[in-house]
Amino acid sequence: MDVILLKDVDKVGLRGEVVSVSRGYMRNYLQPRKLAELATEAKVAELERRDAERARHEARSAEEAEKIAETLRKTVLSFDVNAGPQGTLFGSVTSTDIVDELWRTRKIRVDRRKIELDPIKRIGRYAVPIAVFEDVRVEVKTLVVPIGGELPPEEELEAMEAAEAEAAAAAEAEAAEAHAEVEAAVAEVLEAETPPETEAEADTVVAEPSTETEADAPSQQDEDEPTRA
Repeated sequence: MDVILLKDVDKVGLRGEVVSVSRGYMRNYLQPRKLAELATEAKVAELERRDAERARHEARSAEEAEKIAETLRKTVLSFDVNAGPQGTLFGSVTSTDIVDELWRTRKIRVDRRKIELDPIKRIGRYAVPIAVFEDVRVEVKTLVVPIGGELPPEEELEAMEAAEAEAAAAAEAEAAEAHAEVEAAVAEVLEAETPPETEAEADTVVAEPSTETEADAPSQQDEDEPTRA
């Protein structure tokens, strides 16, 4: 079935795209999380109309691209986000978010595939690179700010990131140690369940069967009979 994505979905598509998914995946995952809606004819037509409208604001020549780039150099995007005490986002800021914010604030249409950005997962100050046209590139200042707060100085941001990395490394080391302890305990149990070799078993020698046949073996009568001259 065809659906319209309401948010970026990893390995499925980006927000605003029409994609084909199974009914079960839509019913059990996408729809309950409000990640997609059914692609009715009316909604698809509205999506195409909106994309066509935005396309008219996209650079079509180097001259237009330079004008757009000049505007983007003066632009500062800001995203208010939910973040943890160490600055990690509960979610991320993606290229789709950048595209939508540029349209909302500047009415500038940029192809999200031309935004060189890995999802932003921490608060901070960023310079987002955008290829406006063939040889026209620009970096857009972007602030990712915790809701109800302000961005701390760069030194504090770096310290928060380092603290989080240290905590993650410590957690990983603790998990590895716990795994090693479990493996050692399992090895001890297996060793205890294996019966030890007894001394009698160790001293037992298994006699190899004789290769001499009954016909070849001398009889007692042959041994007792005197040799005739």
